[in-house]
Amino acid sequence: MSLSPEFTQRVNELYQSFIQFDATQSDRIKRYRNIETESAQYLAMLIRIQQSKKIFEIGTSTGYSTLWLADAALVTGAKVTTLEIDPDRTAQAKSYAEELNVDQVIDFWTGDAKDFLESSTEQYDLILLDAERHTYMDYWPFLKNMISHSGAVLIVDNVISHAAEVKNFICEVKQNRSFMTATLPIGAGLFMVTYTE
Repeated sequence: MSLSPEFTQRVNELYQSFIQFDATQSDRIKRYRNIETESAQYLAMLIRIQQSKKIFEIGTSTGYSTLWLADAALVTGAKVTTLEIDPDRTAQAKSYAEELNVDQVIDFWTGDAKDFLESSTEQYDLILLDAERHTYMDYWPFLKNMISHSGAVLIVDNVISHAAEVKNFICEVKQNRSFMTATLPIGAGLFMVTYTE
């Protein structure tokens, strides 16, 4: 059953442990930097509303957001493809997905996201971008093609908490008249992009 008491209890436990770990790390790269709970829940709702079938995530980390995406994917019959550059974090995320029995709807991919994007011709219903923010401008030419169909949505995390770092990216997206955008004050700030034509 989706959003079972066991699922919600376990993801809450994991979130707290990830927060505690991050508090001990002075180097931001070593932190897990998972998405906020309210943002993860919003994405899970959006998948249900949209009835997403193909979900794409850039930035698995330890899989907190991936678990929420996958739990919703079980409801809509979707598949989640998630990218992470760190093989240890991918392995960690896989173990949680197996524990919570959502691994069957997740395709874990380890490597540089740019390599995946350059070779992919897929389109997705929902994309979550939650990676190193300096890469977003490089990713956008590929991402815009992946969501260039009716109803598709790109969600970018941390656009309020790290506004200066994503300013140029957001300006670039907003200049493209093929897309509508909105910034939502949820969690650390979510930037939503959807196709208009």
